[in-house]
Amino acid sequence: MLFFPGDPSLIDGTFIDRFDIIVVSRASLKTKLFINDNCRKRSKHIAFYSVDCKDSCGEIFVDLQNHSYLQKKPGGEPEQQELKYPSLQACNFFFGSVRYCWNTYEAISVPWKDLSKKTTKLYYAMRVLESYESSEGRDPGETSLSDLPAVLALRKDMCDRMSLDESRIPTSLLERLLAAGKKEHPPVCAILGGILGQEVIKSISCKGDPIKNFFYFDDADGKGAMEDIPPTPED
Repeated sequence: MLFFPGDPSLIDGTFIDRFDIIVVSRASLKTKLFINDNCRKRSKHIAFYSVDCKDSCGEIFVDLQNHSYLQKKPGGEPEQQELKYPSLQACNFFFGSVRYCWNTYEAISVPWKDLSKKTTKLYYAMRVLESYESSEGRDPGETSLSDLPAVLALRKDMCDRMSLDESRIPTSLLERLLAAGKKEHPPVCAILGGILGQEVIKSISCKGDPIKNFFYFDDADGKGAMEDIPPTPED
């Protein structure tokens, strides 16, 4: 697992080429996008994972680019499978025009209204919180309940733009995430760490169905959910 203090743009390709798999934790959206983008630009294949724990909730993002693996079949021989992953940029929502040191991304969005009605509420809530932290120049987890009015206003704006009912992102969930700040619930960290470890082994061995491309866990119901979020359609 790599930790990047300071400006991530100071990391060059030579450094990234030392790794086959990069895992980032508690990183800003800017940092995650920068590292994921650079993994994809290298001549060698570099798998990218990001993991975040906010109190009793957790998220894992996976980008294996083009991944081949063996899938076990009951009573039969393993079959070769191929998966194509979108980057974090391709399947994320950017509120407004977000300028980074290496590029400028205009407001683009995954069409939330086209996602399955079963898509976990945590996916939407994490995007709202991530957008708020980015727009305010906050570090991950640098929030409190005092930010709730501004976050609710952002939720309304994002849902209006995405044609999504605000009820899909419960206020109670946003309150939990904001109140958590930088706190991480140890049992949830253990669950996320175990799942992440399994996924890294799958990537290295090319055996077993990998996560594609988000995984969520919420201690409130004790359930995990995998979400295959498609890339943003190109105009």
